[in-house]
Amino acid sequence: MPNPYKEIFSVPGAKGFSAAGFLARLPIAMAPIGIVAMLSQTRGEYWIAGAVSATFALTNALLAPQISRMVDRFGQSPVIVPTTLVSVLAFISLILASHRDWPEWTLFVSAFLAAVMPSIPAMLRARWTEIFRDRPELNTAFAFESAADELVYIAGASLSVGLAVALFPEAGMLASTLFLAVGTSAFILQRSTEPAVRPVEAGTSRTSAIRLRSVQIITLALIFVGSMFATAEVTTVAITKELGQPSAASLVIGVYAIGSFVVGLILGALNLRTPLQRQLLIAVSVLAITAVPLLFADTVVLLALAVFLSGIAISPTFITAFGLIERRVPESMLTEGVTWVMTGIGIGMALGAFLAGWVVDNFGAQNGFWLSVAAGVAVVITIVLGQKTLGGGRTETAIGALPQAAE
Repeated sequence: MPNPYKEIFSVPGAKGFSAAGFLARLPIAMAPIGIVAMLSQTRGEYWIAGAVSATFALTNALLAPQISRMVDRFGQSPVIVPTTLVSVLAFISLILASHRDWPEWTLFVSAFLAAVMPSIPAMLRARWTEIFRDRPELNTAFAFESAADELVYIAGASLSVGLAVALFPEAGMLASTLFLAVGTSAFILQRSTEPAVRPVEAGTSRTSAIRLRSVQIITLALIFVGSMFATAEVTTVAITKELGQPSAASLVIGVYAIGSFVVGLILGALNLRTPLQRQLLIAVSVLAITAVPLLFADTVVLLALAVFLSGIAISPTFITAFGLIERRVPESMLTEGVTWVMTGIGIGMALGAFLAGWVVDNFGAQNGFWLSVAAGVAVVITIVLGQKTLGGGRTETAIGALPQAAE
C-alpha cells in the first residue's frame, strides 16, 4: 500500500516550506500560554496573566484575517515580512516588561502590537493548495497540516510551560519569539512554492470570507474548541501547582497531543466516504463527551489520563473543519477563509484563558474544567444546527451569504 504522506513530500520544495512553517507557527500555541506562565510567576496573579494573554490572542484573532486578506491580494512575502518584524520586536518588549517589572500598561501595549503576527497555518495550506489544487493529494496534505496544527497547539504549549517552570519565567516566551523569527525567515525564503495571487472569481466580489455562512459556522465552532484548549491548559497549570507538582504541568499538557496526532494521521491516509459535515459532527461529539472525565481528575495520574482521552478528537476536528473550508471557499479568498477558522481558535483560547483564570482564582482549580464541558456542549449544538449549510455545494459565493453592506 503506497504511503500518501511520502507522495505529498516528494514534490520539490514541500519539505522545506513545511519544516520552516512548523517552526514559524509554534508561537501560535506557545505565546498565549507562555504569557500566562510568565506573568503568573512574575506578577503572582492569574487574572493579569490571563488578561494580557487574552489581549494578544483576541487582537491577533481580529487582525490575522485582515493580514491574510492582504496576502490574497498582494502575495505572501510582501505582507509577512513587515508584520513578523513588528511582532518579534513587540514580543521582546513584553519579555522585558515582565522581567524588569515595568508598569502593567506596557504589558498590554506590547501584547497588542505582537498580535500582528501572521497566520502561518493559512499560508501553509495556501501553498499545498497551489501544488495539489483539485487533486486527491490535497486532502492528505490538509490532514497532515491539521495533525501538525494539533501537535503544535499541544506540544508548543507544553514546551512553553515546561521552559518557564524549569528555567526562568520568561524562557517559554523567549523560545517562542526565536521560533517566530527563525521559522518565518526560513519560510519566506522558500519562494519557489509561494502561491500566485489569484484573480477574483466570476460571480464573487472582493469582500471578506467571513460573509460566507460556512466560514461563520466553522469559526464559531472553533471558538468553543479553542476555549476547551485554553481552559485545559490553564486549569492543568493551576491543579498541578495546587497538588505541589508544578513541573508535571508540562507532561500532562503534552499527552494531549499523542492520541490525537496518531488518530489524525490515520484519518488523513483513509478515503472515508462519510460526508465531511457528518465527520465533523462525530468528531466534536467525541470531543464533548471526553471532556466530562476532566471533572473527576484529582491526582496528576488521573489528570494525565483524562487529558489524554479528551485530546483524541482534536485532530479529526481540525481535519474535517479545514477540509470543509477548502471545499466551500473560493480560491481567491482561501487564505483568509482558513485564517478566520484559525481566528476562531485564537478567540476561544483568549476567552478560555481569561475565564479559566477567573474561575481558578475565585472557585478553585478543579472547577476550571466546567468551562470545557460547557464549551463542548456548545460546539456540538453549533455543528448540528449548521449541518445543512456545511453540506451544500462545492463552492459557496460571498454574494448572497449575507446581505452586502452599502458601499
